[in-house]
Amino acid sequence: MTMPTIEIAAQAGACYGVERALRMVKEASSLHENTVQTLGPLIHNPQVVQQLEKDGVQVASSVDDATANVVVIRSHGVAPEVVERAHELGKTMLDATCPYVKKVHHAAKLLEEQGYQVLVVGEAGHPEVEGTRGNAPSALVIGSPEELEAVQLKRKVGVVVQTTQSSANLQAILSCLLGKVEELRVFDTICAATSERQAAAADLSSRVDTMIVIGGRISANTTRLAEICSATCANTHHIETPDELEASWFATSKHIGITAGASTPANQIQAVHTAIVNLCEQL
Repeated sequence: MTMPTIEIAAQAGACYGVERALRMVKEASSLHENTVQTLGPLIHNPQVVQQLEKDGVQVASSVDDATANVVVIRSHGVAPEVVERAHELGKTMLDATCPYVKKVHHAAKLLEEQGYQVLVVGEAGHPEVEGTRGNAPSALVIGSPEELEAVQLKRKVGVVVQTTQSSANLQAILSCLLGKVEELRVFDTICAATSERQAAAADLSSRVDTMIVIGGRISANTTRLAEICSATCANTHHIETPDELEASWFATSKHIGITAGASTPANQIQAVHTAIVNLCEQL
């Protein structure tokens, strides 16, 4: 077959917050060999987490389970009581929380202090959302407009957003709130990198016949990219590693698109690109 065009989305892969967290952990590991642990996976990328473990940075499920002297708060952030507990245990804390996630925490706390009923637009149980709720304990998590139906809304409502949510979902929920409350205050805390990657993925997927989305299956932003791409390209596949690629996906492809979640380093994107080229050469 004629080699298809392979195009990587204009905005794809590891964001500032992820790169910052990785840099901080690697620097800490070099200074404190085998005495650094992360509270939960540093980022939602199993391959990166596995490599960190090989380099001596283990994952602790909780502060109380941490055996290392230096404990790293992952990019998704944690509730304040987790930090307090770490200090009680005499741990040295390294805060790798993404600065954009911290904005969500601060906004939620401010709204609660000012008497607003706080709604967090996001996924219940997600580490970032749990960290936000830790800063505003009364906050309710709303994942869709339908979930609002079960909420008894108060007069003053304040909204913050999980950084990896889509603008479309936020707007749909806000539309349902309008007219139902007397005062509505909104902090649009969707990360710019998230919006840029979603827009670039939507553009590329509308122009290709095969779309590959790279990133952890538990990564919220990667899953959303896959959903966006699937809406315009039926032949969309969400993978974590190159060995998941199947030659049949590209049998009739003329234009292949690649995008990647915010927790996917450039070397993983390149590895998938190379694997696709090799598969197409064999067809």
